Amino acid sequence: MAAELVFAPLASDWHEGVQTSIIIGTKTALTSIASIAPCSPSLFQALLDNLKPGTDLEGDSRSSWIEKSGVYTQLVLCAVTDFCSRHNAPARPDQFFTTLKKLIPTDKSSSIVVAIEKAEYAFSIGCAIARLLPLYSRKGYSKAPKGAEPRSKKAKSEPQPSARKVTVHFAVAAGPKEIDLDSIRAAAQGVRYTAKLVDMPTSELTTTRFIEKATKLVAPLRSVKMTVIRGEDLAKEGLNGIYGVGKAAVEPPALVVLSYSPAAAKKTVAWVGKGIVYDTGGLSLKGPEFMVGMKRDMGGAAAILSAFVAAVSSSALDYTLHAVLCLAENAMGPKAQRPDDIVYMYSGKTVEVNNTDAEGRLVLGDGIAYSVKNLNPDFIFDMATLTGAQGISTGKHHAAIVCNDDDLEAKVVKAGKSSGDLVHPLLYCPEFLRSEFASDVADMKNSVKVRTNAQSSCAAQFIANHLGQYQKPWCHIDMAYPASIDERATGYGVALLLELSKAAL
Repeated sequence: MAAELVFAPLASDWHEGVQTSIIIGTKTALTSIASIAPCSPSLFQALLDNLKPGTDLEGDSRSSWIEKSGVYTQLVLCAVTDFCSRHNAPARPDQFFTTLKKLIPTDKSSSIVVAIEKAEYAFSIGCAIARLLPLYSRKGYSKAPKGAEPRSKKAKSEPQPSARKVTVHFAVAAGPKEIDLDSIRAAAQGVRYTAKLVDMPTSELTTTRFIEKATKLVAPLRSVKMTVIRGEDLAKEGLNGIYGVGKAAVEPPALVVLSYSPAAAKKTVAWVGKGIVYDTGGLSLKGPEFMVGMKRDMGGAAAILSAFVAAVSSSALDYTLHAVLCLAENAMGPKAQRPDDIVYMYSGKTVEVNNTDAEGRLVLGDGIAYSVKNLNPDFIFDMATLTGAQGISTGKHHAAIVCNDDDLEAKVVKAGKSSGDLVHPLLYCPEFLRSEFASDVADMKNSVKVRTNAQSSCAAQFIANHLGQYQKPWCHIDMAYPASIDERATGYGVALLLELSKAAL
């Protein structure tokens, strides 16, 4: 069952009312907060002395049972490493994630004190803890949720919500101790909601259901305008990249634009997300081993939706923000797009399809072209679970970014380290990559000639080919691997975008 996640100020009674109390941090940080432990100083020191500093991947823990008024509760002390390389987040949220994953009880409430050296570390660690507590589960359900495909006519009930609560407090070892808990709460909520969407099967999250959820999320935000172009209207508007990918599915494809513009806005930012709710590969059919998990191919659009709601709700934005969601299901059927088809993109470019499984770049090509032509952005970010080559290029923890601007690239890398949603730059060199898409009958093909030539950069370049005359900063974020760990979504992208929303772009 989904746990309730609470971020609360640290008080002397932080450990009361729960069965498990956890204190976690580097050994240096732990030493500085010994006074908050619900045990004798000698016991705390004994536990601390027996802790190892942690390995590269996870920390070490020691525990003891504490008796008070005849009631026994468990105290767990955890040490994470203080080592951090230059390409990692200084707060090491990854260590908190892997360590607490084994320690947070799954059947009872717990309270956690996170000891940190700097107040600024709280944001990334809070988001990491949010990833540990997924919202989506259908275990124990006998009735399909509203909008999902029914499983049984005899269904009677759904499980009751869990009473389990996880409460997180932060203790700052030194320096300024003020922590913006509201920002952490909003980000954590967005991370968990994004992971919930990404974990949902397409039987519950079709393109239509995605739009319904987006509508419900933004409804309380009265200053937000929502535009939906769906089905045949996409073709009428010239959005054939999105339309072609999704036209064979039962539920129609759509372009959804969420717009927020404060009165004093002087800049405009567009976030463009890939929202392929399922990817069979189309007629270029994926093998069975590669199709499982393709419900997650809408992770970019899910992250952008949640981050947009959190950013607008904060009332701190001083610029216009647009969230552009490119939604489709890449299905097979009589209307399916074929290899050899020519697609007339919204950018005015033509694309010869040589691989229907390279569909994400087609919908994003329309998404950024729409942004350029209709939204007048000063900055464009697109986010997508785009290429398997991303994992080869930057691994499972770092998203790959391709950016046409040195200053923006540096800011995105910095935001990744601050938020815990790590990124690493890839090659941006259009003059070497555009030829990979050469076609005899169209302006370009949608897949490359040589699959060993900077695959992730090439995919980004295809998207950039549809920017037209746009010369302002653009950043592509390929988060195919960080979007999930094992079989669970991580909510990757929300924290990164929220950190970027606070940056001086």
